[in-house]
Amino acid sequence: MLDRAVAGLATVLTRYSITALRISLGLVFLGFGVLKFFPGMSPAAELAERTIGTLTFGLVGPTAALLLTAIMETVIGLTLVTGLFLRTGLVILAAALVGIMSPIVLFYGELFPAGGPTLTGQYVLKDIVLACAGAVIGAAALGARLRLPQE
Repeated sequence: MLDRAVAGLATVLTRYSITALRISLGLVFLGFGVLKFFPGMSPAAELAERTIGTLTFGLVGPTAALLLTAIMETVIGLTLVTGLFLRTGLVILAAALVGIMSPIVLFYGELFPAGGPTLTGQYVLKDIVLACAGAVIGAAALGARLRLPQE
């Protein structure tokens, strides 16, 4: 009986886990993106502004940086949640991940002082999980499939 339960669970996970991952990652990006449209609502607004400012050598100002980030994250979220234009959303996600992960390099000393990561540092570190989830979703969008051993 336990073997049948495990086999049933494996079947359900194989069938639905990547879709669930895609939708949940989309909701995270959608939520983070929408917050950035409202001044003072996103705890990551200042970090996004500084990161894009640094990456563009000051060519993109704080307001434009935050708006660009909000639009990108919202579009990524919508493509992941709906599955429409998924490949386009994944390309935007890949580009966005450069900016999302950049604070680890650009502001390492601030994010990880001698005593360990700050709250902002922890916020950036969780993005590693988002990047890995995006990689799994990207692999599935390009044709990779989960299979049970007997398939």
